[in-house]
Amino acid sequence: MTCIYPGSFDPMTFGHLDIINRAAKFCDTLIVAVLNNSSKTKATLFSVVERMEILREATMHLPNVEIDSFAGLLVNYAQARGASVVIRGLRAVTDFEYEFQMALTNRTLGEGQGVRLETLFIPTSTEFLYLSSGIVKEIAAHKGDISNMVPPHAAKKIYKKFDGTYQGGI
Repeated sequence: MTCIYPGSFDPMTFGHLDIINRAAKFCDTLIVAVLNNSSKTKATLFSVVERMEILREATMHLPNVEIDSFAGLLVNYAQARGASVVIRGLRAVTDFEYEFQMALTNRTLGEGQGVRLETLFIPTSTEFLYLSSGIVKEIAAHKGDISNMVPPHAAKKIYKKFDGTYQGGI
């Protein structure tokens, strides 16, 4: 079974890595797909290529995980890659409403194209409930310690995007 874990991963966090590690256990192939959507108005900290590099380094211990990028509709990408399952992590009840809507939308779009696309929700581990990419960026921008939020190689790249002055924890 080929699964896709899509997201912006800007930057990837230990929460993302937790979902990847857990999903990789039951997927034959897990494609971590970095969204490359230039129509989004939100600026990213890292380019798609940089995000993919960070993810590759963080997941090199998982032989069935592939890092890729996609643009456009997820259902089209899933069809092109032969994937039948979308993996989504849930931190809190507030995530569920949006994710549920997206799951139903993807299923409906897929059925219209003859594609069966199911979404599997994986609740985040308790220690990562508070964690988001936005929080990581905010703390790093103010020179705070993000060493318990992202892998060391990612922390170094995040600090470099700001002024690179934080010296602790990495």
